[in-house]
Amino acid sequence: MKFLKKLILLMGLILVVGIFAGCSNNTKSSSTSTSSSSKTVKNKTLIVYFSLSGKTKKAAQYIQKQTGADIVEIRAAKPYGDYASAVKRAKYEQKNNIKPKIANKIQGFNEYGTVLIGYPTWNKRPPMIIYSLFNDYNFKDKNVVPFTTSGKDTIETSEQYVRRLAEDSGADFANGIRYTGNNNKQVINWLKKLGLYCEKNSKK
Repeated sequence: MKFLKKLILLMGLILVVGIFAGCSNNTKSSSTSTSSSSKTVKNKTLIVYFSLSGKTKKAAQYIQKQTGADIVEIRAAKPYGDYASAVKRAKYEQKNNIKPKIANKIQGFNEYGTVLIGYPTWNKRPPMIIYSLFNDYNFKDKNVVPFTTSGKDTIETSEQYVRRLAEDSGADFANGIRYTGNNNKQVINWLKKLGLYCEKNSKK
């Protein structure tokens, strides 16, 4: 009987630790040569996004709230300007395979094991700055998960390009989602399936 009580208590402790382990992304770990420290660091999740109108920024911030992940916005060194200018430039970059320079650096990128990449869908594709992201950083052995904002195009329209970028970089890929602003429950279920949802953070 005593053994059974101890076993139940141990299982309960394991469950609690497991739940909170998924919510401890932002705990800063000093880099050491031990394998246990390396695994802790690689469990961290990063949200990287590019946003022109602010819709993708809103999506990224919502996902950050649900996961507790670190978050960073990438910006083009040469701003896209107003909507009309951005549309014209986007088509030109895609047609000529031009990868715009990213203005800011992502600190500690190698520390992350999972990277969620957010972008607006332009001409049924990710903006070319997403290609720049894969050019500038090493995604080997990381988990890549896309999310997008679009007025009508589904995530399947653009994520095929991100999948190719991920696979060519030696990364694993998981199917993404389109954020509409009205599908919060769907986003939460998606994050749960990925093992990234953190109820503790979502209630803050």
